Amino acid sequence: MQPYFLPYIGYFQLIDAVDLFIVYDDIKYTKKGWINRNRMLVNGEAAVFSLPLEHAPDASDIRARAIASVYDPQKLLNRFRGAYARAPELHVTLPLLEQVLFQPERNLFAFLWGALALTCAHLGVRTAMQRSSDIIAGSDLRHEERVLATCRAAGATTYINAIGGTELYSRERFADQGVALRFVQTRAITYRQYDDPFVAWLSIVDVLMFNPRDTVRAWIGSAYELV
Repeated sequence: MQPYFLPYIGYFQLIDAVDLFIVYDDIKYTKKGWINRNRMLVNGEAAVFSLPLEHAPDASDIRARAIASVYDPQKLLNRFRGAYARAPELHVTLPLLEQVLFQPERNLFAFLWGALALTCAHLGVRTAMQRSSDIIAGSDLRHEERVLATCRAAGATTYINAIGGTELYSRERFADQGVALRFVQTRAITYRQYDDPFVAWLSIVDVLMFNPRDTVRAWIGSAYELV
């Protein structure tokens, strides 16, 4: 799976659903995706927050990208603090954000890896994580073939992906290679966001700001189906 910056709750359900979560560090960075940005709630609407990046060639891998020197963790923290000033779990979630945003690492992948590890620890998700380049170094395979080769190298008999991957992979092709293909389908999760209409699929930060950590942990462990 690509690393994402403070991703939505379904990403953590995927981590929780597997025995080993493999994070791609040696694939190309994609613009306009969710690798270095996500969404928070601001005045009842979704608003994007992001990590600014140093300029680099379009063909650069995620692990070759760097966070720009203009990145100001205090400014981003203040933005979260202002957006969620009245949220019931601000006092619990703000320390996590301080840990994540003030990491000294400026390599993009290392920063995102650290953010995932810190958030998983906060949520009590203890799944082992591994970098893709540590499993298959220098692989030039792409898409389905890359996933299958990674499964073989890791000794996996089941591959679980987010539900958005259903159009990308063939169950028959995986079965031919001795690997079962499953997908995490998140159930509808709603909660009160002040008195505004509910806005779904925001960053895990939003979920944590409005709900007790034990509730979020329970949703991560059970509010989904494997299909």
